[in-house]
Amino acid sequence: MAQQAYVTETDGSGSGDERNGPRLRRLTHRLLADWRGDRRIWRRGLVVAALAVLLALVMLMHSRIPNRFGNLGSLTETFLPWLGLFVPVLLLLALVRRSATAVIAVVLPAIVWLNLFGGLLTDKTATGGDLTVATHNVNADNADPSGTARDVAASGADVLALEELTASAVPVYEKALASTYKYHSVQGTVGLWSKYPLTGVEPVDIKLGWTRAMRATVTAPAGQVAVYVAHLPSVRVKMEAGFTARQRDKSADALGEAIADEPVQKVVLLGDLNGTMNDRALNAVTSQMRSTQGAAGNGFGFSWPASFPMARIDQILVRDMEPETSWTLPETGSDHLPVAARVKVDTSS
Repeated sequence: MAQQAYVTETDGSGSGDERNGPRLRRLTHRLLADWRGDRRIWRRGLVVAALAVLLALVMLMHSRIPNRFGNLGSLTETFLPWLGLFVPVLLLLALVRRSATAVIAVVLPAIVWLNLFGGLLTDKTATGGDLTVATHNVNADNADPSGTARDVAASGADVLALEELTASAVPVYEKALASTYKYHSVQGTVGLWSKYPLTGVEPVDIKLGWTRAMRATVTAPAGQVAVYVAHLPSVRVKMEAGFTARQRDKSADALGEAIADEPVQKVVLLGDLNGTMNDRALNAVTSQMRSTQGAAGNGFGFSWPASFPMARIDQILVRDMEPETSWTLPETGSDHLPVAARVKVDTSS
């Protein structure tokens, strides 16, 4: 009897599944039949279709959006990945309007977005590498600099860059990091801590009037690496002026010139660039270096703001080295997330 009851229950469940299958197919066929019989299916939703085409054009031709009007081009490029959120919204509107024209038009921005950012959705991390680096804008108002220092040191970084250091907080960071890093140098508001010897330490002039960038040669086991640390000027979004970034852009050009003139072939740039890899204003830097996140990360690696990251403005860029993996670190007492990467310095093998 128990066996018979089990068989009966199983058969009943299977019958339900079999009934649900035809019911779903009938519903789908009915919807398609309604669409096929609708003579206005191609004439409705033209506004939604136009918005979809406009979205595709903005993403496809973002570099053509002029910066002379409130730096609108750079503002768009900073948050360019987020434009993809409009795609499902437009698709929903197209379905609500029962517009075949709009549905087809929505495919255009979807394809453009996937072409621009689809590669970031895959996991490109790998094992290997011979140098781990990290960078963190620690925030001048950080209430727990000692805890922040311990957190970033726990990442295992061989070379660590810190930005937005205040004179009062520097001794705290030095004390907290002393047991992990034998060598360090602080230049203005940026600092570099290393497990390996530092030579050729000097500030880098990025046309600000005070020091927010530096360089040093790190003699790592796999070879010498020129390490740059930079904190480019902040940008602001103002109602009357738009996306104000003139000083940031000027400093980026100066930093790009310094890196181009760097005699050491292998270079890594660590810092808060206050801009994304899509921002044309950083071309002087990004055109000659690779992003570790883009080459060996998993996802977008957004780093700011820490409470709800929307953009990756904290960058690790390399020249003549191979990124192996790149990641963001857990939140600290700063409004930025730390970012880290492991790279292969010796690319001869």
